[in-house]
Amino acid sequence: MALAGFLLAAFAAAALGGVASADAGTYYDGLDRPAWAPPAWLFGPVWTVLYTMIGVAGWLVWRRVGLRPLPFGLYAGQLVLNAAWTWLFFAFEQPGVAFAEIAVLWLVIAANAVVFARVSRLAGLLLVPYLLWVGYAAALNLTLWILN
Repeated sequence: MALAGFLLAAFAAAALGGVASADAGTYYDGLDRPAWAPPAWLFGPVWTVLYTMIGVAGWLVWRRVGLRPLPFGLYAGQLVLNAAWTWLFFAFEQPGVAFAEIAVLWLVIAANAVVFARVSRLAGLLLVPYLLWVGYAAALNLTLWILN
């Protein structure tokens, strides 16, 4: 049941961001994009895998130490920041503000991965693909802001 709760929390953040990105394809397709930008259809499958890994990571740490303030403050923070970025970039069409926010998000994910790894090496490792994808998304965000 706890694993289901952690997956639900991760996918709730996804759903909150999903509301903001309902028309994301139109906005994204209208932007001048670099050659290395992924197609819009790729984001859904990638995020599905990443949100699953985020949920499992949270569950692994919870099993060992319960809901401690530091690891789960960072965990909640990165979920909130993740959902907020989608609103800033897609709904409000503010790529500069979104870039500043995603830079903070990246730092919070990095801190979360380190803190989780101290409790469960696997939990920390599960956040690494998320960190890498958000780094890639930040580079794309910056490039889109510059190009547009």
